Amino acid sequence: MKNQKVRLNKYIASTGYCSRRKADELIAEGKVKVNGVVVNELGFLICNKDKVFIDNKLIKPQELTYIRYYKPAGYITTMDDEKDRKTIYDILPDEVKHLKPVGRLDKDSTGLLILTNDGDFINDFAHPSVKVPKVYRVCAQGKLNLNDLALMEKGIEIEKGQIAYAFAGIVDFEGKNTVLEMVLYQGLNRQIRKMLDILGHSVISLKRISMGPVDLTGLKKGQFKYIKPKQIQEIKNYLKKLN
Repeated sequence: MKNQKVRLNKYIASTGYCSRRKADELIAEGKVKVNGVVVNELGFLICNKDKVFIDNKLIKPQELTYIRYYKPAGYITTMDDEKDRKTIYDILPDEVKHLKPVGRLDKDSTGLLILTNDGDFINDFAHPSVKVPKVYRVCAQGKLNLNDLALMEKGIEIEKGQIAYAFAGIVDFEGKNTVLEMVLYQGLNRQIRKMLDILGHSVISLKRISMGPVDLTGLKKGQFKYIKPKQIQEIKNYLKKLN
């Protein structure tokens, strides 16, 4: 940052603590101090000599890191779990255990996760107002038909007052089961499983194969790869176009 001044919320986001939007909330709540003094002013400017504390803990900028990860089945995507279930952090290498997931996959699902310590990136990618297409390969019990696909596109109430939508196409039939490619623009909990259960077709397997321009190319289950700066800029440009 040298001697130039930057907005306090941007500085907080650069530490990976949270997004700028969340930083503004923390500032408004009086949880942020600069050089020991509580700051409530949104847009407050600081320089490199200033020390920033959140809940009395000193925070510092860190190198921003982004990875693609092929999640295997049997793990949830939270850092801590009250039920002591296995999480991806039990199997991720130490060098990337500080990164947070962009969205989630449930325990039984596999496929693409993006992880980063860039709070703004997480917020921009996962915010409900940004309709990033997420593509899934799903194997479901029984033979689905065009009417089933139309019902998913029209919308299915998976919880009281909660309508889920999906664009789906039939890829193949495997014996008595159906292989689907499904595209979601929402991020509702266990959305695909609930939709198919209501239609009478339980999910056998579910894999996320892409999130916007990011996919599983070159990855094996349990493996991760760093996303290069040029690719990150391309992703950010893509997200801007969706806003």
